[in-house]
Amino acid sequence: MLDRNFGPSRREFLRAGAISLAGAEIGRTRAVASPSAQTTKPPTPLATSVKALVFDVFGTVVDWRTSVTREVEDLAKRKHLTVDGAKFADAWRAAYGPSMQRVRTGELPWTTLDRLHRMTLDRILVEFGITGLTEPETDALNHAWHRLRPWPDAVAGLTRLKKRWIIAPLSNGNVSLMTNMAKHSGLPWDCILGAELVRHYKPDREVYQSAADFLDLEPSEVMMVAAHAGDLRAAREVGLRTAFVARPLEYGPNGKPDLKANSPVDLSATDFEDLASQLGV
Repeated sequence: MLDRNFGPSRREFLRAGAISLAGAEIGRTRAVASPSAQTTKPPTPLATSVKALVFDVFGTVVDWRTSVTREVEDLAKRKHLTVDGAKFADAWRAAYGPSMQRVRTGELPWTTLDRLHRMTLDRILVEFGITGLTEPETDALNHAWHRLRPWPDAVAGLTRLKKRWIIAPLSNGNVSLMTNMAKHSGLPWDCILGAELVRHYKPDREVYQSAADFLDLEPSEVMMVAAHAGDLRAAREVGLRTAFVARPLEYGPNGKPDLKANSPVDLSATDFEDLASQLGV
C-alpha cells in the first residue's frame, strides 16, 4: 500500500505530474543498436504477461563509480588538489546504505538522497583533507550523482525494451536526480518512479508495491531489473517478476559485485541487449 501519510492532493499531483518525464523520446538518437539487437525470438509467455519493466539505477543502469571518480578528479585538477578519485567515490558510496538506514529507523525524518549524499560529502571532504571549496563548488560536486553515465549497452537496450513495455526507474534516487540523470545521459524512461514518491527506501516493500500501484498494474505484471540480488529478493517478495543483469565492474576491477542472483529469478542476462533478446524484442 502507498504511504498513508500522503494527502489526496499530493497523491493526485504525483499521478498527474511529478512522475511524468516530459519528452519520452529523450535519448532515442543515442540508441544505436548493436549487432546483438538484430537477434530476437518470439516473446515468451512471461514477456506477454509483463506490462512494465522497472529498473534499479545505480550500478544497474549507470556506472556510478567511474562517473563519480572522473568528477572528483576533474575538480581536483582545477583546484590543484591531490586526491584518489576512485577511493573518494568508494567512500561516498559506502555511506549510501547506512545513511538510508538512519531514515528507515526514524533517526532522521524523510530525507532525499540528494541531501543524504550532501551529508556524507561534507564528512568525507574533511576525511580526505579537501579544503577551500566554495559552496557552489561543493554543491556542484554533490550533483555529480545527477550526471552519471550509462553502461555502454544501457541506452540501446532500454530503447529496444521501450518498444513493447513501459520502462521506468525504481530507484532510491529522488525525482529531480533521476530526471536530471535521464536528461544528461539520454535514458528513455516513460516516467519516473521510486523512493521519494512513497517516502520509503528500498528494500522497503512500499517502494516495489508503488510501481504496480502508480501504473495501475498487478505486481506480477511488473518486472524488476537489477544487478543486486537483495533488490530482486525484496521485489519478488512483493510479487514482482524479476530479472538479474550482471554488472561485474560496478565496484571496479577489484570489487565484489553480485555475479549471479543467488535466489530464484525469472530471467538472468549479461546486459540489457541480452535481456531484450531473451524477452523477444
